[in-house]
Amino acid sequence: MTDKTTKKVAVDKDWWRGAVIYQVYPRSFQDSNGDGIGDIRGIADRLDYIAGLGADAVWISPFFTSPMKDFGYDVSNYTDIDPMFGTLADFDHMIEKAHRLGLKIMIDLVLSHTSDQHPWFVESRSSRDNPKADWYVWADANPDGSPPNNWLSLFGGSAWQWDSRRLQYYMHNFLTSQPDLNFHSEEVQQALLDVARFWLERGVDGFRLDTINFYFCDKQLRSNPALPVELRNDSTAPAVNPYNYQEHLYDKSQPENLEFLKRLRAVMEEFPAIAAVGEVGDAQRGHEIVGEYTSGDDKMQMCYAFEFLAPQRVTPKRVVESINAFDAAAPEGWACWAFSNHDVVRHVTRWGAGVSDTEAYAKMLGALLMTLKGSICLYEGEELGLSEADVAFEDLQDPYGIEFWPEFKGRDGCRTPMVWQAGAANGGFSTAEHTWLPVAHDHVMKAVDVQEGNPASVLEQYRRFLTFRKAHPALAKGGIRFYPSDNEDLLIFSRHNDGETVLCVFNMSEAPMTASLPEGNWAAFTSDDHGFVFKADGNSITLPAWGGYFARHGE
Repeated sequence: MTDKTTKKVAVDKDWWRGAVIYQVYPRSFQDSNGDGIGDIRGIADRLDYIAGLGADAVWISPFFTSPMKDFGYDVSNYTDIDPMFGTLADFDHMIEKAHRLGLKIMIDLVLSHTSDQHPWFVESRSSRDNPKADWYVWADANPDGSPPNNWLSLFGGSAWQWDSRRLQYYMHNFLTSQPDLNFHSEEVQQALLDVARFWLERGVDGFRLDTINFYFCDKQLRSNPALPVELRNDSTAPAVNPYNYQEHLYDKSQPENLEFLKRLRAVMEEFPAIAAVGEVGDAQRGHEIVGEYTSGDDKMQMCYAFEFLAPQRVTPKRVVESINAFDAAAPEGWACWAFSNHDVVRHVTRWGAGVSDTEAYAKMLGALLMTLKGSICLYEGEELGLSEADVAFEDLQDPYGIEFWPEFKGRDGCRTPMVWQAGAANGGFSTAEHTWLPVAHDHVMKAVDVQEGNPASVLEQYRRFLTFRKAHPALAKGGIRFYPSDNEDLLIFSRHNDGETVLCVFNMSEAPMTASLPEGNWAAFTSDDHGFVFKADGNSITLPAWGGYFARHGE
């Protein structure tokens, strides 16, 4: 008789710290059944590509049952897959394959609101005394019939919609078809914690928490004060949106949210190694909120605000100020940075006006993102250097863009299908005659099969740099120190962790630049390590336009 022992695999509860998270927008990643819309099977089919890129985890935007008024961010069933994306069996297959490849799966939980077709809301709006009557934010009209306060929707107009069944207004931070849940209800909180537990039991490794600071509103429904003109900015909403005219003191970011986040973290702690990253949408006190939500070890592991998703071009000054502001506001926190996602213009376009060599620019920005202190999110197609697609008005799907066209064209330009094969129909995304959004013609020649194997391509540069990042833990998990420079286009900082220090120098301009290195015994990594070229002369280096230099501190 042979004794059998079970080998225990060590669980890394800190896998998220410094992780590279690849964001998949499921409608646009890969269509497996030829209907013109991406799906869960398609994601599973492409997981080898994501693993080969060097990512640690995959964040998947919503795939829950939904009427798709806001393309999945309006959930009508939290515990099932929308038929257009597949089935729970497809999801289970994807999870199994991801784990076999060493990838974590994080799903996008939309907890602040549901679809108006969710059974909870259908019941809630049926009367003022049904069991779910208080599951959403309801309020009586003012004596003159106007909404109860001045709160505005992020998607335009009042945040209040009149309901003729209850003869009351309900609150919606987004579309009128997305009523806000009432987190002041214990039953609502418990129902949402049960949703999180459902997916954790199904094998997910974490969550991206949509609009995490929108969960609670002021119980007294007090009106927001006006925001002085000089303080307005368009980091959360486009400049054409009057949402920017208010100081959002009462419609979101309420102190009660901290206790709910602790409850959610407690559910996560029932499982071996779960992590969450929260999206903080607040143009006035984003860093402060991030600090609150990530302090200690009983709330969220990571949060991100909108500094590098804003229209303002990234510069050395902006990088230094943003990182330092985060560290000051959230000394115990851990950031998660992204330059692009499904809600904003792709960063090569957003920041690239006037840039002649967009490929070199994309490579530099990719390396910069992968050397900042924190974890990072890469948005599908970013590693190909994709620009914002130009979508004609008649092809628009996004209600946000339709509302504010043409000053704001919405989010469809960053959501067009991924391009895999230049010679295939629809860039290899789908065999359908028509796809849900058209494939951008100028994207096709940047398809994966065009760039693979070409050492000068943006894709191979991303792969090379991700390998470089993994080889040096200081870049993934270390602290950061900035060095002064006499040139406003030069960014110099070091990353340090467990005895290793890596120097990073970026020329963030279109002109070659000579830089003096900080004092120290620096040993340069070669271009073979990271893909950037440079010329060294003693303690000076010369970098080409959009160039980078990396060195290790010697003894």
